[in-house]
Amino acid sequence: MVTSVHADGPPDRESDRSGPVRPSVPVDAGMPTGSVARHLGVSPTTVRSWERRYGIGPSNREPGHHRRWSPHDVAVLEAMCRLTARGVPPGEAARAVLSKDGPGRLGDPPPADGPSRTGTGTGTGTGTGTGDDSHPGGSRALRVGAVRPECRGLARAAVRLDAPEVARILRESMDALGVVGAWTEIMMPALRAAGRKWAASGEQYVEVEHLLSWHVSAVLRDAAVRPTTRPVLPVVLAAMPTELHTLPLDAVAAGLAERALPFRMLGAAVPPQALLDAVHRTGPGAVMLWSQDRHTADHALVQRVGQSVWGAAGSRSRALVLAAGPGWSRARPPAGAARPRDLASALDLVEQALTS
Repeated sequence: MVTSVHADGPPDRESDRSGPVRPSVPVDAGMPTGSVARHLGVSPTTVRSWERRYGIGPSNREPGHHRRWSPHDVAVLEAMCRLTARGVPPGEAARAVLSKDGPGRLGDPPPADGPSRTGTGTGTGTGTGTGDDSHPGGSRALRVGAVRPECRGLARAAVRLDAPEVARILRESMDALGVVGAWTEIMMPALRAAGRKWAASGEQYVEVEHLLSWHVSAVLRDAAVRPTTRPVLPVVLAAMPTELHTLPLDAVAAGLAERALPFRMLGAAVPPQALLDAVHRTGPGAVMLWSQDRHTADHALVQRVGQSVWGAAGSRSRALVLAAGPGWSRARPPAGAARPRDLASALDLVEQALTS
């Protein structure tokens, strides 16, 4: 469904193959600026700007030598990235990470007496991901457009491969916005931006998309595990036989759990007969069939599922069938199937079918 990160310029080298070999630098000498920038997912210009403007530089720098960043120095920069990604102005973030309480408090949110920059508006304090080197991410930033600050923070944390920050933002977004809000306003814009970056860069940025997708799936699946549900028929969730993308189905499962509606998740690439057998065995109130790409959309299978009946003679039942995903043509939707526009409408259609 969704996409990865390259450095600005060639990697730092201690030797040049076309010239004389230089003495190797001791391991404890620290990382050069270019390597640090790649590690953080920001541009070297951003790192140098922070050193010039706010004094966030290597703790040990010898005149006439290149900058070398110690593990402590890198930790300070990582904290700077986290705070600015949460909407804290760079100057305020720098004061926080350089304070006497830093680096032990490097991941803390902004002070309580400061203005909130993680609210519901689009905000302006964290940049727009357009490649401005004055913000974390620099030219590597995922272009998420006009979105909530949490989404920009999520995109930047993903580029840095900052898994703890990605997980934190996702959890807090789910708590604050619910499944539909978090999926629509936070997760999807970041996933789409990662997908576009991957598509435009070949194999680069794949690690960003994979890390982000894994954490999105993890938080959605965690939300989908609810011990109690309403006493109604379940929903069967399945991807088409050749469809491997299932992240949207995880979002549907989490949304159903949030509404206390039972479901049976079959996952990716469900063979036709297995799908039909599952429908007959569970007697669901609804079946959602996901297709990410038009090449995986099987209209004939949708029709077979829709024609499936079960139960004793005289009291036969059949399920509402929903053809979900961009693989289904809007101009020619599958016959006999509902075609939800988005996650919210899909959940509404299912709840209506199960509870009416």
